[in-house]
Order: sequence, then structure tokens, then C-alpha cells
Amino acid sequence: MRPERPLAERLAGSSPVLMPGVWDPLSALLAVQSGFDTLFVSGFAVSASLLGEPDHGILSQREMAEVAARIGARLARIEAPVDLIVDADTGYGDASDIRRTVELWESAGATGLFLEDQVWPKRCGHMEGKQVVSAGEWLDRLGVVLEHRERLFVCARTDARAPLGLDEAIERGRAARDLGVDAVFVEAPQSIDELRAIAEGISEVPLVANMVEGGRTPLLSPAELSDLGFSLIVSPLSGLLAVSAALSASFDHLSGEGTLRNRLNALTGFDEFVDLVADTPGA
Repeated sequence: MRPERPLAERLAGSSPVLMPGVWDPLSALLAVQSGFDTLFVSGFAVSASLLGEPDHGILSQREMAEVAARIGARLARIEAPVDLIVDADTGYGDASDIRRTVELWESAGATGLFLEDQVWPKRCGHMEGKQVVSAGEWLDRLGVVLEHRERLFVCARTDARAPLGLDEAIERGRAARDLGVDAVFVEAPQSIDELRAIAEGISEVPLVANMVEGGRTPLLSPAELSDLGFSLIVSPLSGLLAVSAALSASFDHLSGEGTLRNRLNALTGFDEFVDLVADTPGA
């Protein structure tokens, strides 16, 4: 089930939409429990959790679709009113591959996707060494998605800021807007001034801001970003980085002490956890 108001309608309102990154049904359930109605299936997080690999274009189209389908199916069982935006990287190939991506994402229960202009194999947007295809090739990719989607909210992501400069990234964002995408995402601006320039340079379309702890972009609150002109805020790695820190601390303690009996306050209670993953809490 989607939220009562479509994402496009909510983005046109006065309050920004904040979506956390998730990577499996458990992380999605925890996000919904915390009150989120828009979730982002992060390629970085899925690559790390599913494969134990960095976000270097190793994750395949099929693997990402299968993860999204598991998340979508689990949320459907609790009838969670959630928009599920799934990272689609570069579309995973040529026009026929991109069309297949659209089909797989919609079959998985996704309600939106991000599609970027990097050269494959891509890299995380906040890593060094990114390269992008021509603007025309990226727009062609987006055109395939727009032509074949039935319900997907299409966010056009450009990584041109690092290899080609901010002006080119803004120009690409305007071109994607004119093509008819639902939102534009200029990845990895490096200052508040650059965020402001993006918002001033790309009008009449919802703008995405990506808040990566330890990344290239200053960490701002949704209210601060809204004041600058951004309406869809992604926090893709907050949960993943928190989980890895908590796991490391607990495993270190278990390795050293042999038990967590003196660290139970750092754990989810057993019954609480069972309730979380049960179809009927308390059953």
C-alpha cells in the first residue's frame, strides 16, 4: 500500500520528505516502526550487506530486484503505507536492459527509482574516480524509463559535479527536468553555496539532497534543506553505519567477555524483536 497522498503530491507541500536507506526486510520494518512512510533501497547498503562489497558496480540488476521484492513483499504483509524508492544505478545496460529494470522494479513493488549518468561500473557518489556518460546518453536512458514505466516515480541523478563541474551538473539537471522526470538529484555538492546554486539553477521540479555521514556534502537538517529549495531528503547510510558500529561493539564485547549479560541494555529485547518481525505483534 502506498501512502494516502502520492509522493509527487507530498513533495509539492510545505514539508520536505525524509527517507532513510534500507537494505533488507528487517531494516525496512524498523524504519516503518520509526514512522517513515518513504524508504530508499540503497545500492551501497545492499552491496555491503548482501555481498560484503563496496559500491563499485558489483551488485547486479537481478540481485537488487530480488532484495527489493523481499522488502516489498514483507511490507505488504503488514499493509504498511510506504513508498519504496529503489536505486537503479545506471539502469544496468542498454535500452533493453533498462526496460527490463523498469519491469523488475515494478514487479518488486517499487514505487520509484533513481537513475544516474555514471559510466558502468559505477561508484558511490561520494567516492573518488567517478566518470559520467554524455548528457545525451543519460537522457536517452531516462527516456526509456519514462516511456515504459507504469507507476514509477522517476528521479534523475547526475554525478557530473565531480568530473565536469557544477555548471554542467546543473545544466544536466535542467535537461532532465525538461524531459519530464519527477525529481532531479545533483549528487555530492560540496558546500551550502553549491546546494543553493543547484536550487537556484534548477526550478519547477522537486530537488533531492543526499545526506551521507562522512560524505562530500554538508550535513543539514530537512528544515534547513527545505529552506534552500530541496524537498526530497535521502539519508541512505545512517542505518547501515549505525548497525555496523553496534555490531562491532557487541562482537568485540562478546569476544572479550564471552557473554553480553552485562550489556543487555544495548540489545533489543528478545520478545520485542519477535514482535517486530511477527505478522501480528504480540502473537
